[in-house]
Amino acid sequence: MIANVSKTREVILASRPVGMPSEANFSLKEEPIREPLEGEVLIKTLYLSVDPYMRGRMREGASYITPFQLNQPLKGGGVGRVEKSRSHLLKEGDIVTGFFPWADYVTLPEDGLRKIDPQQAPISTALGILGMPGLTAYFGLFDIGKPKEGETVVISGAAGAVGSVAAQLAKIKRCRVVGIAGGGQKVRYLKDVLHLDAVIDYKAEDMGSALRASCPNGIDVYFDNVGGATTDHVLNHINKHARIVLCGQISTYNADKPELGPRNLLTLITHSALMQGFIVSDFAARFTEGLIKLGNWLNEGELRYEETVIDGLENLPKAFMGLFKGENLGKQLVKVD
Repeated sequence: MIANVSKTREVILASRPVGMPSEANFSLKEEPIREPLEGEVLIKTLYLSVDPYMRGRMREGASYITPFQLNQPLKGGGVGRVEKSRSHLLKEGDIVTGFFPWADYVTLPEDGLRKIDPQQAPISTALGILGMPGLTAYFGLFDIGKPKEGETVVISGAAGAVGSVAAQLAKIKRCRVVGIAGGGQKVRYLKDVLHLDAVIDYKAEDMGSALRASCPNGIDVYFDNVGGATTDHVLNHINKHARIVLCGQISTYNADKPELGPRNLLTLITHSALMQGFIVSDFAARFTEGLIKLGNWLNEGELRYEETVIDGLENLPKAFMGLFKGENLGKQLVKVD
């Protein structure tokens, strides 16, 4: 086994949350490390991602992805180093990304793992701007939102992992970009670092008045990461043939009962507008295209990113719960010791 290490810690789902998740819903346990079989590799986990969509997997019932099982490790995006290989595709020392259980060490099949080059970009970016969040922003904005130069694009959750990339992509398209976020730190980041044309602090401003002031020519594209009352307000300001991209609904994920709304769907009819939801895996066949484009823009300085990193596998629940309290700026990650 690896340097006398024979066991791995795992973060398991101890109970299904009702409302906001708490520490009581998670538990830490030790399990023996499983030796890799033919076509498998043993990986030392280096970074793990926490993402809002995981909240839906903590519920029972049918969805676009199977629910987490009780008393089993949670799973999500991960980056790690191959420690032992029985794969013809991967060797010891390779850095890989894929879908990892929340554990110090994981044994996984070579299928579904992607080798990444640490010389091209920091390895953590494979879970953020050069990973699922970046691809979500890329395909959601360009394939559904279809922004045109000079149009007004509004993005909720604009300081998050997906929203911050979508905002910058809209700037690359020479759009007027208005970000919605909460709190002074996030507002300053969007204004001073990402150089958005306007930023609305939903915690401190009247949303209706702020949208009127920030979008004097109306809204052509709305990239929605939040849902709820924010979306209701935005729909009141859309233009003819507006495109509403439904990416996330983080304001509703912890609701005990489904939220009613949006309440003003008549606006979509009167403005001949499109509202479309999507899942990033809808575009799986084109992931390479997206990663190449995002990587080029990153290397050219057209894209920036921010990460909020918490140390320690045992702090995964804390990092996850922080997503719903707005504690992260950019991509929330956990660095595994």
